[in-house]
Amino acid sequence: MGALLCVSVYGDAMATPMRVGIIGASGFTGAELMRLLVGHDGFELVLATADSQAGNAIAGLYPSLAGAYGEDVYDRYESSVVDGLDLVFCALPHGKSEAVVADIRGSVGHIVDLGSDFRLHDAELYPQWYDTTHQHPELLAEFAYGLPELFRDDLVNAELIAATGCNVAASVFALAPLVAAGLIEPAGLVVNVIAGVSGAGRPPKEHTTFCTVDEDVTAYGILTHRHTPEIEQALSEHSGKDCTVTFTPHLAPLSRGILATCTGRSAAGATTESAMAVLNDAYDGEPFVVVSDRSPSTKATLGANTVHITARVDERTGTVLAIAALDNLVKGAAGMAIQCANLAAGLPEGTGLPTVGVYP
Repeated sequence: MGALLCVSVYGDAMATPMRVGIIGASGFTGAELMRLLVGHDGFELVLATADSQAGNAIAGLYPSLAGAYGEDVYDRYESSVVDGLDLVFCALPHGKSEAVVADIRGSVGHIVDLGSDFRLHDAELYPQWYDTTHQHPELLAEFAYGLPELFRDDLVNAELIAATGCNVAASVFALAPLVAAGLIEPAGLVVNVIAGVSGAGRPPKEHTTFCTVDEDVTAYGILTHRHTPEIEQALSEHSGKDCTVTFTPHLAPLSRGILATCTGRSAAGATTESAMAVLNDAYDGEPFVVVSDRSPSTKATLGANTVHITARVDERTGTVLAIAALDNLVKGAAGMAIQCANLAAGLPEGTGLPTVGVYP
């Protein structure tokens, strides 16, 4: 696929765009990266690997990409194919990025991992939550955590970035300012997420077939979901408080979307007005965050790198309620990764990223 060249169809490309590759480009997040990079004037996509699809036409798997990638095909991955690239996105299943990053680090300028291999700082958490021992724990401390709105300074010029995932992003966006401001108690937080099926990945699985998912909502990962420690880590680091979370995701018959409903004990004197003021202050000037009295809707975020947030305080029960919605493939994956990459590369943070959703 050496002929691959992604030039923006939305405007003139930069004189010397950065040369970019995607490892694991045949999955849903890889395809979303390819879609968004078409409109990115600072990045030129020159490599898209997918071992399961090597040699097959990109448009054959994703006809939606045909207008930009024509007859280009997926390449097979080997470490040498990324040599000299300015930036590489790893869009691989959990457990697959560890060896790849160790293999290519130093051969490329920046690496953004969309998986969870490097998100947790403590290597001992991987056996507990992922049932596996981390093979390169020495690299964990070198990764910047990829949630720009909360940890922006860590991402500027970063070589290695672990982009935040969809479940965690929605939960943390809703809760972080409230915990940091002391409006909600940090212990005993409860997060219930409704998640679209694309979050489970492209390969078919028994629990994600149409007949299984259609007209059904089910909770999964009860008390054991692997994203729990990541939510606790992000909230604790941002607030400086020891946060504990009960996290329960629910699979719903949606192609895309994450809706996180988060609750916790309110501090004395907390009101809906003060909670909304905290959210508005925290995200003032953030182009990819919409704070509103409206109840967030997954469909409102479709195709956009934008999260919608609101909050209420139930003074009768002493409970804070915070809700966030986002597109799991954009703000929860590919868009988040590109936003992080822009910061690492010294580009305007919003380059190539849509703020407006597709409707209906």
